[in-house]
Amino acid sequence: MRSVRARAALGATLVVAVALAAAGLAVLLVLRGNLTDRAGLEAEVTAREVAGELALGATYAELDLDDDDHPVQVTDEEGRVVAVSKDLEAISGTGTAGGVRVSPAPVPGPGDDDDDEDDGSDPPRSEVSSDSPDFTNGTATVDGEKADYRFAAVEVTTKEDVTLTVHAGAPLAAEQEAVNTVRTSMLTGLPVMLLVVAGVTWLVTRRALRPVEGIRRELAAITASEDLGRRVPEPDSRDEIARLARTTNETLTVLEASVDRQRRFVADASHELRSPIASLRTQLEVGAAHPELLDLPGAVTDTVRLQVLAADLLLLARLDAGERPGRTAVDLGALVREEVSQRTADRIAPQVSVADGPLEVAGSRGQLARVVGNLLDNAERHAERSVAVTVRAERDEVLVEVTDDGPGVPEAEQDRIFERFVRLDDARSRDDGGAGLGLAIARDVAARHGGTLTVGTAPSGGARFTLRLPLPGRERP
Repeated sequence: MRSVRARAALGATLVVAVALAAAGLAVLLVLRGNLTDRAGLEAEVTAREVAGELALGATYAELDLDDDDHPVQVTDEEGRVVAVSKDLEAISGTGTAGGVRVSPAPVPGPGDDDDDEDDGSDPPRSEVSSDSPDFTNGTATVDGEKADYRFAAVEVTTKEDVTLTVHAGAPLAAEQEAVNTVRTSMLTGLPVMLLVVAGVTWLVTRRALRPVEGIRRELAAITASEDLGRRVPEPDSRDEIARLARTTNETLTVLEASVDRQRRFVADASHELRSPIASLRTQLEVGAAHPELLDLPGAVTDTVRLQVLAADLLLLARLDAGERPGRTAVDLGALVREEVSQRTADRIAPQVSVADGPLEVAGSRGQLARVVGNLLDNAERHAERSVAVTVRAERDEVLVEVTDDGPGVPEAEQDRIFERFVRLDDARSRDDGGAGLGLAIARDVAARHGGTLTVGTAPSGGARFTLRLPLPGRERP
């Protein structure tokens, strides 16, 4: 069963069926119990009336046992039947093995105690037991009609000190008829109610899932057309489906931006690679035709530039693929000193200031060296007379600040300069300005290490790039 509507309707129907069945069974049990208790009360009243007559000295023949609706049977201590209702033909459930024939066990009359010696003691007292009667279910045949009865057994002691047990019954026909009527009504109404529940659940689920079907169709259309500019319809409700639609559109927006960024990246990479490759090819073709005109230093320069650009593109691809940096301990103070010491060909020698304290971070030494190198390249490219590098610890982070005294970065462009292939110095040649990947790589590497890279304005008016990396054990989640 692949339909959500069908599964929901079936599930709701099963739950309602179980609930109604349990409720119906409870109602039947309660109804049967109440009616049985009512019949038992009637039987007890009849039994106590007969027991009262016996306690008052009535003989068996004088007992009022003409009520056909409440059959009565009286037994003595030995279980012999001493009195029964007039039309009672058979009885069960009273412990007398179905017998209704009266046994010859006469109760002594008032004059039968003349032979007893008068010892001055008080005569026996007659009384009806005040204990709760014993209730049993059985059958009785009265005037040829057999029916079920609820019997109550009440003990009585006569004036002659004879203990008798009065069994009186009340018919259970009303109880059985009421229970059967209720059961029939439930069995008739339950299927109808379940059909109504299934139908309503189907319709409600169908209405609730209609926006989902619209979302599915639109996503299928987007997949077929590859047009990420389209959006799924958002219902006006504020339920889970509306949130799903909004989240889907947000995902499509991010995906569209990612695809656009990837396309621009490929286009920009192709454009950046075309220039050194074309230049290198031209120089080699000229050198092949006229060896004396071969610009070997220029060819080497173009080759190096091509190699650096390929390495940057490869690193960006690895970062985009989610490559996580290593967990090697890296001393940023020593790393900065090493990078500066290798820059002997720079036109401006950077001034380095390393503070005391813990300056180690966890990460990839090669990638962090690339970040420091890119920041130094950028500062040396724009500085007029000075470049300064400061390394210090601040709370749970290590800060590396690179400042220059160049023109600085306009506030409106401070976020844009970290985009790939973006150069604010477009007037410069590509050889001087680079490909516009250095700062993008630096920020991506910083983010992969749990840190940040921001740009601001230095006291001298130039640019100040601040790299923040967390100390080991203090990484952001």
